[in-house]
Amino acid sequence: MSDLPEQIVYIARRMFERRLTDISGGNISACENNTLYITAKYSGSQKHWQLEPDSILSGPLDADWFSNPLFSREGKAHLSIYHNMPYVGAVIHAHPFHVLPFCAAGKPIPPIMENTQKFGVIEVVPPAPAHSQELADNVVAGLRNQEERIRKQAAAVLVPRHGIFIAAKDLFAGLDALERIDWNAWCVLAQKSLP
Repeated sequence: MSDLPEQIVYIARRMFERRLTDISGGNISACENNTLYITAKYSGSQKHWQLEPDSILSGPLDADWFSNPLFSREGKAHLSIYHNMPYVGAVIHAHPFHVLPFCAAGKPIPPIMENTQKFGVIEVVPPAPAHSQELADNVVAGLRNQEERIRKQAAAVLVPRHGIFIAAKDLFAGLDALERIDWNAWCVLAQKSLP
């Protein structure tokens, strides 16, 4: 058995502890050898991100995921990313504390810290209803032409009034990118309070 369920459990707990997502939602997935591993629906709201490896859904990437009542509501976006970008190893959708003001305002996050220059400007994709194929398509379109960033570490896009999607080479690269982007967002916001 893959150790990806254990990694997802570890990352989910760290994300929640570090305010990189909230109780209301988000989801984490990884794909290895055409097998998808993804957090189940309500991992935040009902389990507060205190997951166990056996609670991670897994199966063939091309399975009929939508017939599973526990399939994550934003699973369409995860599936679309893996189907369109086979070099992606992990996807993180989150509601980070310092990133959410940018999502609420529909404004991109400029890379003002040295350790976020490699991600470029985190752009905002066009709005679409949550859980929709249109949203999934917008996320994929926003990540296009960022293959080099993903192969090196990760690329990200913001969804208006919703959160962030990160496509990464693996789970730990995605978590690292998520925290760097969130701290960079805090620095952008904090600069406004400086004299």
